Amino acid sequence: MDTKAAIIALLSVWGVGTCVSLPASAQETETEDAAESEATSNPLLNRVWVRADDTNGLPGPMHIFLADGTLVSDSCWETYRLSQWQQVSPTAISWDEDGIEIKADIATVSDAELVLRLNLGSEVKEQRFVPAAVPYVCPDMES
Repeated sequence: MDTKAAIIALLSVWGVGTCVSLPASAQETETEDAAESEATSNPLLNRVWVRADDTNGLPGPMHIFLADGTLVSDSCWETYRLSQWQQVSPTAISWDEDGIEIKADIATVSDAELVLRLNLGSEVKEQRFVPAAVPYVCPDMES
């Protein structure tokens, strides 16, 4: 056994690695429990939403609203984007896109559907999403 492997084995026996994963205080545990509870009770969170109202016949863009405030936006045709998002009320969200705040009203959110009304200046644009089917692979691009 080489020296590096011996040190790792010794640290494992002493339990050094196990202490790192324990919460530092009860408050951290309560915060984690509250975030976990919100993530399971809010159907908007931690789900891959695929745009369902595109009429061009191509798979629609995807949004994933993570409980930590990260919005993952992706599509089969563009590079993914990570943005900050927040739920400003039970029926409204906002996110930052290239330095511009996008505000949206949640018209509908359930396990089966998400309908957003984006407030884009004087224009209101409705977007409809459904949960992504799993497994899913983007189709090959046509030449």
